[in-house]
Amino acid sequence: MKLDILAFGAHPDDVELSCSGTLAKQNALGNSCGVIDLTQGELGTRGTPQTRMEEAKAAGDIMGLKVRDNLAFRDGFFKNDEEHQLAIVRQIRRYRPEIVIANAPTDRHPDHGRGSFIVKEASFLAGLKMIKTEWEGEEQEPWRPQMLLYYIQFQNLKPDFIVDIGEHIHTKVASIKAYKSQFYDPGSQEPKTVISSKNFMDSVTYRAQDLGRLIGAEYGEGFISAQDLGLSDLMAIKGVR
Repeated sequence: MKLDILAFGAHPDDVELSCSGTLAKQNALGNSCGVIDLTQGELGTRGTPQTRMEEAKAAGDIMGLKVRDNLAFRDGFFKNDEEHQLAIVRQIRRYRPEIVIANAPTDRHPDHGRGSFIVKEASFLAGLKMIKTEWEGEEQEPWRPQMLLYYIQFQNLKPDFIVDIGEHIHTKVASIKAYKSQFYDPGSQEPKTVISSKNFMDSVTYRAQDLGRLIGAEYGEGFISAQDLGLSDLMAIKGVR
């Protein structure tokens, strides 16, 4: 299966919190989207790896994903080495996306920055024909995505551009709430965490509102580009008037 957009997350729910509105929008526009989580989030204070996998599937269905995979890297301790790079290379060559989206380049959780960098390196390495990989017993062809983007997570990084997700904010919120073990639940007996607070859940909407405000939209999601951006039509740029 070839995908148009393939998003990676260090943990299940990273993508939902950061770019699920954009994936839902592109899906509605007819683009095929998939998500690959690097770890099962087994170091999480709340829930279990099994519940996270079930929640990730439910969230993927809400977003309309064509693919939701998990590489089962070691949460908190995966390395940017040849073994892990090649695991990602195989997925990029398997799905041949035009656009890859990765974790924020720097963030509160160390896995986010590490996940960002390993996906960046793997996206380049996947295009080198001298690197040999196989999938289901067949040699894979090289493939390098046309564009690598980073979504914004816990820290308020300055985006290079913002996507209007006004019609898809409800899908974004619903995909996040699919992770019932992780986020605000006043009846939960689980230990409290930074992301389980009501304030954090509320921040999902008001951050999207603030990003939307910057482009004259109701809601938005911001992205950082790993390369220079080009336009074929200057009139296609939309700004606040």
